[in-house]
Amino acid sequence: MTRGGDAAAEASEHLLGPPPARGGDGSSLGMVMASTGVAVLGSFAFGVAIGYSAPAEAGISRDLQLTLSEYSVFGSVITIGAMIGAVASGQIADVAGRKGAMRASALVSIVGWLAIFSAQSASSLDFGRFCTGLGVGVFSYVVPVFIAEIAPKALRGGLTALNPLMIGTGLSVTYIVGTVVSWRMLAMAGLAPCIFLIAGLFFIPESPRWLVKVGRQKEFGIALQRLRGRDADVSLEAAEIKDFVETIDNLPKPGIQDLFSRPYIRPVIIGAGLMVFQQFAGINGILFYASETFVSAGFDSGNLGTILMACIQLPLTTLGALLMDRSGRKPLLLISTSGLLVGTLMSAVSFYLKIHGIFPKQVPVITLTSILVYIASYSLGMGSVPWVIMSEIFPINMKGIGGSFVTLVNWLASLAVSFAFNFLMSWSASGTFFFFAFVCAVAILFIVKIVPETKGKTLEEIQASINCST
Repeated sequence: MTRGGDAAAEASEHLLGPPPARGGDGSSLGMVMASTGVAVLGSFAFGVAIGYSAPAEAGISRDLQLTLSEYSVFGSVITIGAMIGAVASGQIADVAGRKGAMRASALVSIVGWLAIFSAQSASSLDFGRFCTGLGVGVFSYVVPVFIAEIAPKALRGGLTALNPLMIGTGLSVTYIVGTVVSWRMLAMAGLAPCIFLIAGLFFIPESPRWLVKVGRQKEFGIALQRLRGRDADVSLEAAEIKDFVETIDNLPKPGIQDLFSRPYIRPVIIGAGLMVFQQFAGINGILFYASETFVSAGFDSGNLGTILMACIQLPLTTLGALLMDRSGRKPLLLISTSGLLVGTLMSAVSFYLKIHGIFPKQVPVITLTSILVYIASYSLGMGSVPWVIMSEIFPINMKGIGGSFVTLVNWLASLAVSFAFNFLMSWSASGTFFFFAFVCAVAILFIVKIVPETKGKTLEEIQASINCST
């Protein structure tokens, strides 16, 4: 390991200090929860943006007379915006602060929803979708990072898991509401979480770790005291945070090339690998084109399937959040990915039976069951745990660059899947799901061999253990 890598490993051992003291009036938990509640409005906005395509597909295609290719562009252009947002997210969060990044993301998303609502052509529709993608890209990085930086270690997993929980909630609400309102009114509904987020940001503190990192010492002390409670003694924690930041400041300024140096390559492999498997298991293709998938399987419309998906997604994501700090990250990932393997294999078999005219009356039921198994399994762990682990594995000096890179990998994989899904289904529906099943099988091996357990560890303990493994 290089000298700089040794210094980074030494610094990571002092990242957060001991668990924060609790205020005598119990206000520490209250402010942490309130701040988390505001931040995850960005996660809800993320879910609404991702879930919009499925219920809006039929109405948009009919009203604007879009071809399959044009709608595939609309379905996937959000990922192009998200990639750009992901690349910029770390820098925006480091320069403007975590709150500033969330505020900017909400404003860009508002522009996007207004453009979709007023769209009269495919180009204006794509512009709006691109803008909501920019917002999603920033939200996907800054929300879990902000929560991880303010949360006590005993609650960090559960609170960070509220991010994917609220993404799933946004998806579910959008699916259900989209069956009863027009696609234009659904776009207007997308404004609500963004507006509430902007308002809520005025009432919560900035991340203390970011404040001390940029030298705003007085605001750092105020923010830390608000989060820990007015009666809490924060002097020890404040001193250790300052000591860590000073140590980091003495290190060379990291660049993108440093991600692939020996001290950081393992967290990059863990974070990027999980994101690749999360997407190449097929989730965005299934979510974006759920209605069309159910119709392909023999249903008259996709409404029943999307409503059932919405109903099953929220409770399973909630269960995953509750289990995050009890069962651990790794067991949840393994159970979830095993369920994805079962769901994709069932889907592949159902489409094979349909093509060959075997059990034609049973095929729609098998397909519906397989997709629900898939969504339930994804919601339980694979949808949330990679984001939690991503927020934990990078030291603060690499968090901006590392988090942006991992988020970019996620959206590159998402773009590939969401754009190609319709064409793959036209080529071979069963072959598409057999491919997703193969990815799930490889993902299980990756989780067993590479991914560490981070349950119950402070961020510095996680990072120190990873550095010792390189």
